[in-house]
Amino acid sequence: MLHATPTILQLREMILNGVLEPGERVKEASLAEQLGVSRMPVRQALPVLAQEGLLVRAGNRGYAVRAFTPGESQQALRLRGALESFAARALAERGAPEALLAQMEACLATGDALLSARSMTSETQIQYAEMNATFHELLVGGTGSGLLESFVMRCNLVPFVSPGSVAFGHTDRNLSVDLLTYAHRQHHAIVEAIRRRQGDRAEFLCREHIVTQEYSMAHD
Repeated sequence: MLHATPTILQLREMILNGVLEPGERVKEASLAEQLGVSRMPVRQALPVLAQEGLLVRAGNRGYAVRAFTPGESQQALRLRGALESFAARALAERGAPEALLAQMEACLATGDALLSARSMTSETQIQYAEMNATFHELLVGGTGSGLLESFVMRCNLVPFVSPGSVAFGHTDRNLSVDLLTYAHRQHHAIVEAIRRRQGDRAEFLCREHIVTQEYSMAHD
């Protein structure tokens, strides 16, 4: 697979953040101007993004942004949950290194501090999303399985599935914070199960954790 260049990363973010809308035809010249690069890196990036499933062929030579349905996002989220549950069980049964557990517990402490105020600014929302992404990366990466990491990465390319995509859009702001607080308590329980080498419990907790995110998606 081609190494993810800065242009690929920028275009991927533009698609996942809705800057490039579903169904929109992507044009090399305008994208190159927007990103401040030549047309060549954009031309090289588009087939890679199509291979990832973010773009679809439009006409003989062009591409358009793929439109994902809510059902596809839900399916990808459940697949991610199954993969992370496998990772949690594997870590628990094998015994996670202390260094990995320390990194995960640092994420727990960060989340605790961010949620303690019960009111989240735009800045703390971003910080929580970054912490959440790091926690889940540690969970999967800790297995040492490049194949597992690549499968999870493909799921995370579907909109609203990545652990870095945290929902803050509820009309009831208290509900948003309540959901995050509950989800973060699940983070604590997952780490504790891994530390105690409880494979069944670690797997179950990860599956329950994905249900929480699925609920958040459905009520956003």
